[in-house]
Amino acid sequence: MRVTVRLFAALRERAGSGRRELELPEGAIAGDVFAALEIGDEPPGLAYAVNQEYAERSAALKDGDEVALIPPVSGGAEAEPLVLLGPEPIDLDRLIAHVAGPDAGAIATFTGTVRESARDRQVLDLEYEAYPGMAEREIARIARAVVAEHGCLRAAIWHRTGVVAVGEASVGIAISSAHRGPAFDACEQAIDTLKVTVPIWKKERYADGEVWIGQGA
Repeated sequence: MRVTVRLFAALRERAGSGRRELELPEGAIAGDVFAALEIGDEPPGLAYAVNQEYAERSAALKDGDEVALIPPVSGGAEAEPLVLLGPEPIDLDRLIAHVAGPDAGAIATFTGTVRESARDRQVLDLEYEAYPGMAEREIARIARAVVAEHGCLRAAIWHRTGVVAVGEASVGIAISSAHRGPAFDACEQAIDTLKVTVPIWKKERYADGEVWIGQGA
């Protein structure tokens, strides 16, 4: 398939043009575009838009699509937390890339995975439901708060929705700081607070039944 790629600011200068035409294989996703351009490493905080709408890296592409690569806007947006909420599998490398930088001497991460048993019962899978909009705002508030309280640099948090299988990640957190201690502390505080205040619920599905678990579980 053939797609048009739009580039801006420093990426435009790096590529030598604000527009490129790419041939991609069938089944390509938005996240495949940057590597196909062969212009170096993908910068932290890069966003994607498909046909002038923001899109996840996992968004499927089709022939004729326009894909824009959007670097962080001016005004300190790079320090804004990255918050992702949806059914797509968590990409911890993406979270790390957002918080990384030459000022970061440490990056602490947390990955919460679905375990095979809970409440003395065998778990088949979990189903997460969120209050869209409010959930993202609360996650962003938590991220900003822990960064400020512990003197960290950047934070990125990703929570799954929908069905998550045993062994898969349901939540991922990455926080950077100059030294390791603040990053560890901020990461722990972020997950502890998230479980209490963010409007996300989970259904535990067992071999012999299922039950909804509220916040704080």
